[in-house]
Amino acid sequence: MIHEVDEVLGNLLRGGALKESRVEVSFEAPTRDWAARRNAPTVNAYLYDIREDVARRQRGQLPVRDEHDVVVRRRQPPRWFRLSYLLTAWTKIPQDEHRLLSAVLATLLPREVLPPGELPGSLGALGLSVPLSVAGVQTESRSLADIWSALGGELKPSLDLVVTAPFPAFPEYDAGPPVTEGTTVRVRTVDGTPAEASERSHRPRQVAAVRAARKAAAATRRKGLR
Repeated sequence: MIHEVDEVLGNLLRGGALKESRVEVSFEAPTRDWAARRNAPTVNAYLYDIREDVARRQRGQLPVRDEHDVVVRRRQPPRWFRLSYLLTAWTKIPQDEHRLLSAVLATLLPREVLPPGELPGSLGALGLSVPLSVAGVQTESRSLADIWSALGGELKPSLDLVVTAPFPAFPEYDAGPPVTEGTTVRVRTVDGTPAEASERSHRPRQVAAVRAARKAAAATRRKGLR
């Protein structure tokens, strides 16, 4: 899941206001050695913190439906994690770095929510939107000064980006087949012998109504896709 978020973020940074520019995008740690090797304008997105967003944790199971809207499997709700990135710009002139950071802001601010259609792999398969927050109030326990100190570099202007992404829970469970038959009632006398007209089969009307509603909904969706 984390590498898929990296892919989405890389595509966002390379597009938008930085489209058709020669600015590189890097996910390496911006250490002194890395800065010394850099020879082109670069936007660095360093993932410095990963932790679960416990406020989004859910209980129970979620149904997985097929094309006929029938529940075929069940799965646990995904766990949501906050991925915190430190965005910095690297050029030879401070004013150019500020222009790059401004371009990054112009690119990310309109994208507060990433729809499932723009997400790759298992991240997009979940069908959930991913919220994105840039330059907000820092809520992680690590301060930026501590991060730069750990990297061995000098403090630079930076943007704090938080992507809250779902991580699929495993495993999935097969669901039982839908109920298609009614109940059967058998009656016996006190001595255990079957009573006359003792067996009666009943197909509940609500079962038939549910099945008819599912078929109608599936037919409506197919017409809409055409």
